[in-house]
Amino acid sequence: MAGKGLLERLAEGPVICAEGYLFELERRGYVQAGPYVPEVVLDDPEAVRQLHREFVRAGSDVVEAFTYYGHREKLKIIDKEDILEPLNRQALQIAKEVAEESGALLAGDISNTNAYDPTDAQSVRFVRQAFEEQVGWAVDADVDLIIGETISWLGEAELALEIIRASGKPAVLTLAMHKEGLAREGMPIEDACKRLADLGADVVGLNCSRGPATMLPTIERIRGAVSCHVAALPVPYRTTEDRPTFQSFEDAACHCLPEGRPFPVALDPFTCNRFEMAEFAKAAYAMDVRYLGICCGAGPHHIRAMAEALGRRPPASRYSPDMTRHSYFGTDAKITAGNREYASRL
Repeated sequence: MAGKGLLERLAEGPVICAEGYLFELERRGYVQAGPYVPEVVLDDPEAVRQLHREFVRAGSDVVEAFTYYGHREKLKIIDKEDILEPLNRQALQIAKEVAEESGALLAGDISNTNAYDPTDAQSVRFVRQAFEEQVGWAVDADVDLIIGETISWLGEAELALEIIRASGKPAVLTLAMHKEGLAREGMPIEDACKRLADLGADVVGLNCSRGPATMLPTIERIRGAVSCHVAALPVPYRTTEDRPTFQSFEDAACHCLPEGRPFPVALDPFTCNRFEMAEFAKAAYAMDVRYLGICCGAGPHHIRAMAEALGRRPPASRYSPDMTRHSYFGTDAKITAGNREYASRL
């Protein structure tokens, strides 16, 4: 589908977007948990470039510039506002290189600012400036689309959409649905998505916060509420009705958690396996949800499983599991009978 834009690709079938750069690069030792500022794009650009390539190789159709939390509010907190523009331009350039070499779509990215207050006009002006800056740099990089993600205030999402639409680029708006299942104004999340669709978003939906089990029912309601394309990008964690978000997990089996909670750096026991993410992709696509991906916690193996579940065979599929040739659990004729017998005792 090289040369085709986002909407053309969605008209033909699913589009996969790998997110989760923040968590994966933190695990690899390039991002500091807590501040979660993507300084890595300046400090270790090759680490970002490599992860982009891994996600594309695993099946992502979108290279999303790592500008999540690369906005003025976050950089102000760490006293590094001076790197705001270099960070954004470098992130976009890295992503553009990988998109051009692979034929993937290049996405600019803006996110929740953690500064929005609908009752404070100064706050709204600050957020508008932050979005305008990042969208402007994305336009300069000639992105194929711009994503506004992980936003829980409908008003903030509307502001993001207004600025993206003014750029002339396709707009993907994904809200983060927290425990109560509402936008922060108190509106049901499907109504908030309909509002964004009515305002001209090309794709609306959810990302982050909720895992497959607790995101899918709301995605179905969103699909029924809007006529535009729908996005579903859960976190790869086993959220439940009692613990609907990955922020709400508790781990009674571990008594050494510094903050007393698994989120955000001790979520390992709750991680979904690749097969669970594949099942989510199939279930969502069966609802005609075509913009699919995975957010915080995603690894390339999750993306590959999602791609394969949707009928793809990305380059990384060359190394997809083939347990028939396992030395003990395999069924290949070359596996010794003694090893197969011993496997029953392992």
